[in-house]
Amino acid sequence: MPAEDPTSSPFTGTTVTARHAAVAVLRESSRVQRVTLFTGGFVWLVTGYAEVKELLAHPAMAKHNQVVPHRDVTSDDLHAAVYTSVLTSTPPDHTRLRELVTSAFTARRVKEFRPRVQETTDGPLDALGRAGAEGSPVHLVAALGYPLPVTVIAELLGVPVHDREAFPGWSSVIDNASAYPGGTYLRAAEEMVAHVREMISDKRRAPADGLLSALIHVHDGDDRLTADELSSTVFLLLAAGHETTVDLITGAVHSPLSHPVQLRLVREEPDRLAAVVEEQLRYDGPKQVPIPSVATEPITVGGVTIPRGDVVLPSLLAANRDPERLAEPDRFDITGAATSHPAFGHGLHHCLGAPPARLEGGIAVGSLLHRFPRLRLADPETEPGRPPSLLMNGLAALPVTVA
Repeated sequence: MPAEDPTSSPFTGTTVTARHAAVAVLRESSRVQRVTLFTGGFVWLVTGYAEVKELLAHPAMAKHNQVVPHRDVTSDDLHAAVYTSVLTSTPPDHTRLRELVTSAFTARRVKEFRPRVQETTDGPLDALGRAGAEGSPVHLVAALGYPLPVTVIAELLGVPVHDREAFPGWSSVIDNASAYPGGTYLRAAEEMVAHVREMISDKRRAPADGLLSALIHVHDGDDRLTADELSSTVFLLLAAGHETTVDLITGAVHSPLSHPVQLRLVREEPDRLAAVVEEQLRYDGPKQVPIPSVATEPITVGGVTIPRGDVVLPSLLAANRDPERLAEPDRFDITGAATSHPAFGHGLHHCLGAPPARLEGGIAVGSLLHRFPRLRLADPETEPGRPPSLLMNGLAALPVTVA
């Protein structure tokens, strides 16, 4: 096995170049291989597009809510409150949960929220314009990347304004738990779960029009979400529903600004905004890998057999730049945006939050480019850093100038 050295793990890469280079090297050596993570555990890392798509839909690939960071120091009560959702379940539980959640999290609800997403985008852009009026750099991750998705998912759920500031800090720790000590993770999880339970209690007493009230009251006959299912679903929407979108928005700004021809093309033809978002998802998506799965029986893929009980990580980054699928996979090109990429997963666990993420990404990037025709990278020679993470693939900062 060529990748047993944890220093060869792609998850230790601190820039997009280093991260993609690492998965490319692994893909060239073997499309399915055992890798030792920076956490010390080993997984089967799968890097080919065809192999990743096959595994994401494979019936023997089971999500397991015990294969999560810091399970050894987390109480059963806290663990159940965070990890009893569609993200960490398999059929028949997954089928039941997805049907209940989908009946509340409708496409119509997301579509009707479009005007509010635009309004929510305009506020941070106003502040960004004032801050950068004299040509000094502004930091786009903090100025737009976080405020927009946090506000949108909070309003969609019906989270009170005074409760919103704490959620990004908590969810960042929980989403990137492997990079934090157990004590830090526990504090974030305990505080977030307590807050979510309090919000649920408040909405039970005083229902409103938001998604949270809909989740509380959704039912299929006598079947409803349990207390743990409800808190886990709210946690999932708050954490994954904003962290992934932050990374998508800031990445979808960075990539065009780093590719002048593509930037000019989308400025001249704003109808290509959807292609910018789609190509960003393919070229440098917000997730490195999905939540790990466990092989419930031996799985043979790419000529390699993964033993029963082993943990499997399909590399979304590697699959989306597979040279066997694309002639120029390392080129950002909105004229040939691939729509069949697995950036939001595939099969049973295709992300429920994909429609709002695409909506927010398109509105944010389009509004930014329209409002600031002189928008450019403050330091185009320096590649933005990436926080260490097993799952996420976001920018630590993105300094730009707008004047």
